[in-house]
Amino acid sequence: MPGQWHAMTETEILEYFKTDLKNGLSEKEVSERLLRFGPNQLVRNAKVSLHQLFFKQLASIGMLALLAAIAISIICLEYNDAVALMVVATTAAILGSIQEYRAKRFINTLKRITMPTAKVIRGGHERKVPAAELVPGDIVLLAEGDLVPADLRLLLTEKLEVDESALVGESVPVRKTKDVLPGEELALIDNLNLAYMNTVIVKGQGCGVVVHTGMATAIGYINGISMSDERYQAPIKHCLELFYKVMSAFCLFTCVLILAILMVKGEEFRAICLAGLCLAVAAIPAGLPSIVTVALAIGAKRMSKRGAVIRKLTSITNLGCTTVICSNKIGTFTKNEKIVKKIMVGGRTLEVTGEGYDPKGGFTGDKHELHFNLLVKAAALCNNAVLKRGSINIAGLFRGLTGGRTSGKWSVKGDSTEGALLVMAAKAGFWRERLELHEQRVAELPFDPERKRMAVVYREPSGAMSVYVKGAPEVLLERCTHGYINGKIVPLSAHDKGEIMAYNTSMTKEALQVLAFAYKQIPDDAGNISEEIIEQQLIFLGLAGMLDPVKPAALKAVQTCHRAAIKVMLLTGDQRFTARAQASKVGVIAKEENILTGSGLDRMSNEQLRAYINQVSVCARVTPKQKLRIIKALKQLGHVVAVTGSGLEDAGTVSEADIGIAMGYSSNEKTKEVSDIFLEEDHFGSIAAVIEEGRGIYNNVRKSIRFLLSCNTGEVFTTLLALLAGLPIPLLPVQILWVNAISNFLPAMTLGLGPNDRNLMIRPPRHLGDNVLDRKLAWQFVADGAVISMSIVLAFFTGLSMGETSLARTMAFNTLVFSQLFFVLTCHNESHAGLREGLFINPYLTGTVLISCVLQVAMNYAPFLQSYFHVVHLNVLKWACVLFISVIPSVIGMLFRHIVGKYEKKMMYLRVRLG
Repeated sequence: MPGQWHAMTETEILEYFKTDLKNGLSEKEVSERLLRFGPNQLVRNAKVSLHQLFFKQLASIGMLALLAAIAISIICLEYNDAVALMVVATTAAILGSIQEYRAKRFINTLKRITMPTAKVIRGGHERKVPAAELVPGDIVLLAEGDLVPADLRLLLTEKLEVDESALVGESVPVRKTKDVLPGEELALIDNLNLAYMNTVIVKGQGCGVVVHTGMATAIGYINGISMSDERYQAPIKHCLELFYKVMSAFCLFTCVLILAILMVKGEEFRAICLAGLCLAVAAIPAGLPSIVTVALAIGAKRMSKRGAVIRKLTSITNLGCTTVICSNKIGTFTKNEKIVKKIMVGGRTLEVTGEGYDPKGGFTGDKHELHFNLLVKAAALCNNAVLKRGSINIAGLFRGLTGGRTSGKWSVKGDSTEGALLVMAAKAGFWRERLELHEQRVAELPFDPERKRMAVVYREPSGAMSVYVKGAPEVLLERCTHGYINGKIVPLSAHDKGEIMAYNTSMTKEALQVLAFAYKQIPDDAGNISEEIIEQQLIFLGLAGMLDPVKPAALKAVQTCHRAAIKVMLLTGDQRFTARAQASKVGVIAKEENILTGSGLDRMSNEQLRAYINQVSVCARVTPKQKLRIIKALKQLGHVVAVTGSGLEDAGTVSEADIGIAMGYSSNEKTKEVSDIFLEEDHFGSIAAVIEEGRGIYNNVRKSIRFLLSCNTGEVFTTLLALLAGLPIPLLPVQILWVNAISNFLPAMTLGLGPNDRNLMIRPPRHLGDNVLDRKLAWQFVADGAVISMSIVLAFFTGLSMGETSLARTMAFNTLVFSQLFFVLTCHNESHAGLREGLFINPYLTGTVLISCVLQVAMNYAPFLQSYFHVVHLNVLKWACVLFISVIPSVIGMLFRHIVGKYEKKMMYLRVRLG
């Protein structure tokens, strides 16, 4: 009955796949099945082939024009020219294909890094492996928040609920079962004992055997061949490819038109062909498309060194457009090492001493033993964190037995809030591990952002069952009917609740995150352990206020964002005063009118929200659904929104954002899957750093494009000026091709490898719809090209005055090479630049320039190359003229950018001062 997995028993399905629940598959069997079934991927990364990229380079419009030039040279019996053109064209194609090969390999590496993982049992051991390595028969463990890595037949389920909206469109989570289902054919939504690839575990846990992988899964079958890898293609690349094609077509049309004019004038066929070849070779920027691929890959590599893994290349260029950063939690700004500083029990406040996660410390003040002990016991038991010292889990019974060795720094495995509560309880002598030797956890209602509370049920040795609950004070107090006063349980009046909330408010004003604790006992024969039963008529125990110290670097990063005209918003579930105090500490403006609460948000219509949201910097006590409304409102107002997140509840907002950022290795798999960028550290400084890199990468692409088009424009203007003036052609096709290879394409590739511009983060964000080839850039490369052209013409006239055409061409040729090499050293900053800065700020560029200089000089003096490139010997005086004229474009460019830079600096200063 293979295929009807829902109707097979556990024994039948394990026997069919030759596996078992305890040991899983062996590594040998996994290797064999991986070869048979292939990787578990919906879109398999195509292998990067160097020879395919080489032929792709040869098939480009620019290379086709060169092949035509070679053919015409052979027809005109210019065999030396044909050989030289062939060698230089092949070399350029090899260099271009190698660069693109390395870039594509790195992009594929990024994809592998960001692939989801899965917990499996193999060889009797639990392991975490890349989801792509799963094979049919693997035993997969599932927990809340996991992304289902393949199609599974469920064998064990414990209150397992799955969000299948990505597959069937049903928004309500589906409760799964391990039971055999009758029937031959069932709809996907009715297969309750199967979990499908790319769906999300929203509650509970379970275990299943892999029945389908890759394109054989349900989602693979539905999507079929419509799935593509286009999400990794950047719009900037499509834009430049379109520009390249349009420009090439226009250039070829211009060439044909000029050739027609020359034919009408009665010029010789050889002269006409020479003019057409020069224009075609000079006008088509052959390296333009590959430059963007290389620049984006290099940028992604630089980001990876700063702890940012790029999942979608589109996000790199979008980063520079960010106008609002929404942080989903205050922990992004803090050390994420919370410590309980105060507790309130019985109307008295106790200070908690100690530092960090070290359980050394105590309590100052009068303790009422009964409910104090109940509070710290609730903190220990209503908790899933684990206290560690070094790599060792420290249990209460063994915390003093370190074998005379230094065990290392104290830390917490799990949520930092629960960790702080665990440490507080340990300071009072309550260790969960010791308590659980006598009391057994019977049930748990996990914390949920919508419920804002967590509850556990423990069975005591006597058989009685106790309920311990922690949660938001205002939520928990609604469910409390009694409390402790002077050691006695008494009914809670409205006045009593008001006093408790007053304590809560005073704590939040000190930037403390406050949790309330309650408990009650239920009959030992209670059959229905549900929210309605165990979370009502509770006995209030007290409050605990936690402090999470702010990272100094976070404050600096927020200031950097403000200087860059990027608004920072805090979206948190914390209370109003806690959020306000924490936001003020990290430099986020948090005046009363800048704070929006979840309850206030619910009272607003979408139109009112859009009208008000620009004034808001802190959103307190907001749920994931409310956060989603805020993100949508910001986007509707034209903002480019970056959103951070790590938990399953953050997946919706991260997906909705223009730039979704998953924070930290503890990020939920679903949140990672929908994100654009994954940051290794949960630190706001990392966000500011990747935005700076995003701006820098876009800037580098612009610099490379500007230099490349400036050089091509200069060559075209030179050829056109000579044709219009009736002069000999200053540059031959083989010379222009040589120039494009050594002083144009290679320097353009390395132009973006230097550090980012110093004033990058004091500029406002660019608009998302801005084209990389905007009017400003067009004027720049036209003006730069005109200056380069004038220097070449000047060198050509100087050569004509000293001798014949061959000398003039040699001087013009060398002037073109060296003017471009000097010019590229001043292109690293659009607003200000100098040769000295250019030499030392980018060693890769300096190295490329030196190599190009050596190649150019060697070409001038190597006898066998002189005939191929039509150059003659130059004496010292002629070289001095060449170098002097070559510096002119750089000097003019530096003067112009110095003037523009001063003006832009004043404008940016005024912008920052005026806010």
